[in-house]
Amino acid sequence: MSVLTPVRRLPAALLLAATATAFASGAALAQTSVKFSLDWKFEGPAAPFVVAIDKGYFKAEGLDVTIDTAGGSLEPINRVASGTYNMGFGDINSLIKFRDANPGTPIKAVFMFYNKPPFAIVGRKSRGISKPKDLEGKKLGAPAPDGAYAQWPIFTQANGIDASKVTIENVGFPVREPMLAAGQVDAITGFSFSSFINLKDKGVPVDDISVLLMADYGVNLYGNVVIVNPKFAADNPEVVKKFLSALVKGIKETVKSPSTAVDSVLKRNDIAKKDVELERLNMALRDNIVTPEVKANGYGGIVNSRMASAIDQIALTYKFKGDKPKPEDIFDASFLPPAADRKFE
Repeated sequence: MSVLTPVRRLPAALLLAATATAFASGAALAQTSVKFSLDWKFEGPAAPFVVAIDKGYFKAEGLDVTIDTAGGSLEPINRVASGTYNMGFGDINSLIKFRDANPGTPIKAVFMFYNKPPFAIVGRKSRGISKPKDLEGKKLGAPAPDGAYAQWPIFTQANGIDASKVTIENVGFPVREPMLAAGQVDAITGFSFSSFINLKDKGVPVDDISVLLMADYGVNLYGNVVIVNPKFAADNPEVVKKFLSALVKGIKETVKSPSTAVDSVLKRNDIAKKDVELERLNMALRDNIVTPEVKANGYGGIVNSRMASAIDQIALTYKFKGDKPKPEDIFDASFLPPAADRKFE
């Protein structure tokens, strides 16, 4: 006669805890890693990306996103092209030229972040810089890999500037604003919200700073976009879609509460100051991210006719080696969240 061993039952609370732990472990294992490159340091305008990490928006989509800084708008393009990074954040105009020069690496933009580009000439009125033509006979400090400097040929043509009368000094990013503050150059190229805020922080009086936003002076381009490695996109289309869905939530949260959002930047940048980065973020939101076009159409997309005009303008100063691209060659809207989810609120 056999004796049956009684079955021991776990208390309900322990059973629930064990189930929850197993579920959490499974969820953690299911996280897909995404390596993302910014274009610059952790500063105010990067808030939507890091807010999406800190608020758990990426995690809720099953993504484990790591974000690294870079040394300018060209670096993330090279990183994503090489496959070192899956996705990145760079200048769409530089991307257009890169694709033309490297037809075997068809990187595409998948989300328009700076609907109005922050490319600017930033000068000092005390050194005679108040309008574009004032640059003739002056010294312009410009880092070679700077996204704003890449648009210099278009800016000079649009404003009738004789470029031969402007002395270009190739300067490093770290010394760009200090050189202008010290009067070693008369103006610099840069992103408006970076150079203006940096100069102000270095004690240059606000009424002595002139910001010539290129978009207000005939440079009719889009700005920075989220880009993706083509192989990664082909192998992981749902991952790209989930990334953009979480990013939209990060943008909306940043727009709703910039002061709180900027804290996510500060925790990643030990030398950043809240008042400086908050002003930088608010400037980017006002001038570059939440534009009239975005208010009408939502975040992330483009207007094809505007993109076609931008490509035409690039062609005025850049000779395409291959056929001039069409908007759909550059920008792939298929990964965008539904229009209702991208709506400006």
